[in-house]
Amino acid sequence: MSAGVTSTDDGVIAYLGPEGTFTHAAADRHFGEVASKRSLPSIDDVFAEVESGRARFGVVPVENSTEGAVTITQECLMDTSLTVLAEVIIPIEHNLLLHPQASLDSVSRIVSHRQSLAQCRHWLRANLPALPTVEVASNAEAARLAAQDPATAAIAGVRAAKLYGLHMASRRIQDKSNNSTRFLVLSREQAPRTGRDKTSILVCTENRPGALFRVLEPFNSFSVSLTKIETRPARDSIWAYVFFIDFEGHRDDAPVRNVLEELRNRTVSVKFLGSYPMAKDQAHETA
Repeated sequence: MSAGVTSTDDGVIAYLGPEGTFTHAAADRHFGEVASKRSLPSIDDVFAEVESGRARFGVVPVENSTEGAVTITQECLMDTSLTVLAEVIIPIEHNLLLHPQASLDSVSRIVSHRQSLAQCRHWLRANLPALPTVEVASNAEAARLAAQDPATAAIAGVRAAKLYGLHMASRRIQDKSNNSTRFLVLSREQAPRTGRDKTSILVCTENRPGALFRVLEPFNSFSVSLTKIETRPARDSIWAYVFFIDFEGHRDDAPVRNVLEELRNRTVSVKFLGSYPMAKDQAHETA
């Protein structure tokens, strides 16, 4: 179990389901397989479950190294009262899964989540160009369909293959070997300082000359290292922008406190999303 979490005996971990998804794998990786978990159908539902107190923690995807940010998660972060307690990075390996009694010659379609199909598009074009692809809600749903229909092949992880009793016809078919997804652990609690931390914030600023410079200058002035910055239009104001910023350090560190104070004086608003331990390097997901 990661730093900042002492017990899950008094609460449930909500995660974006269904069972067998990579988000399920991230929840198991962080909390352990025996922890009490609840699968939910949408990212919005995970946020709502934790905000209401029906779950103590929530696990959602926030970005993929190939496909970029998960927009729904970003939108929920704008509105939520929750904080980020931890991050989990799962290297993603996609496999072509078949019904145990099926062969590639008997398959008439390939199903998977939209992002998984996109992450395997070059392999599919090179190896199975004649087979149509169909988007479904999740990789676990794709595996379930393949388990019911020998004519359906699924793209999913090892966990889904085991859960639904499928044969792996081809392993690691993703186009990029360094494909990984970052997940956030959400809570109404806050993580203590560990000495190897990351902080996430939202900064809202007007679209005027020098706006980005005014956001970035305090990080240089107080020697705080940025790890990510991404921008998107603000939903409640025309021609205003929100910056999603990750940087090294904890909010209890003096340089980070200085940066946050300076940003509040320079921008329309600053929303603290959380200070939490940096994710450790993870082994490939084989659960």
